[in-house]
Amino acid sequence: MVAVVEPASARREAVSSAPPLLSVRNVSVRFGGIIALDGITFDIRSGEIAGLIGPNGAGKTTLFNCLSRLYIPNDGDILFEGRSILRAPRHEIPTIGLGRTFQNVALFDRLSVLDNVKVGCHSQSASGFLATSLRLPGVAAEEQRITDRAWELIEFMDLKPFAAMPAGPLPFPIRKRVELARALAASPKLLLLDEPAAGLNHEEIGVLEAQIRRVRDLQKVTVLLVEHHMSLVMAVSDKVVAIDFGRKIAEGTPAEVQRNPDVIKAYLGTGAEA
Repeated sequence: MVAVVEPASARREAVSSAPPLLSVRNVSVRFGGIIALDGITFDIRSGEIAGLIGPNGAGKTTLFNCLSRLYIPNDGDILFEGRSILRAPRHEIPTIGLGRTFQNVALFDRLSVLDNVKVGCHSQSASGFLATSLRLPGVAAEEQRITDRAWELIEFMDLKPFAAMPAGPLPFPIRKRVELARALAASPKLLLLDEPAAGLNHEEIGVLEAQIRRVRDLQKVTVLLVEHHMSLVMAVSDKVVAIDFGRKIAEGTPAEVQRNPDVIKAYLGTGAEA
């Protein structure tokens, strides 16, 4: 069966009329006397690929850690599907529909690729430790469902030749694909990608760009990525948010953000006219 990808024009129209999936509202984070984030506000709508950019130290990772509930903002709120995530326990973040990858890939190196992806299904599992230990009715069916989902994602990410191999010795680009498949295993509505192009060469970045689009178009997952590789961000994003010294300095289409004088100054240290 061939998956049908929605035309770009129809998708953009649907996205623009959709309510925000994620709303970041006046989020501020302070570490002692250091202001890491200062009143950050933006929305992401279902079906978007959004890029978060800024120079080193701008506050991008701090914001991602707030979205993951690793940090709690000093001020402001973060709404997901209209509800604050700041009142949810950290362990419930995957269950409400937020998934994340990390710049430093962290896999279970001795486990196979298949088992690593299956681990990602944990948040969707209804069976507890006791039920699984005692092999109560329904456990076998759930295990089969998890295995089927893992195989689906292994094929989706072109990982089938590596499925039985331990994850540890695999090449770095393959390990990154395993981590992405594991993040998708939890069936997130919003996927946070933390510098997915780090450590990849030009050809591998081209593959990644296509994979991010396929995740949005075929898995129906909204994407927010933090990335220093500007050509990837500008090529794949529907919208871009730029921050510097903890403040939002621009938001708009890739073309609009690229022309913004504050963005040019943040990256080049000069005015737009220089």
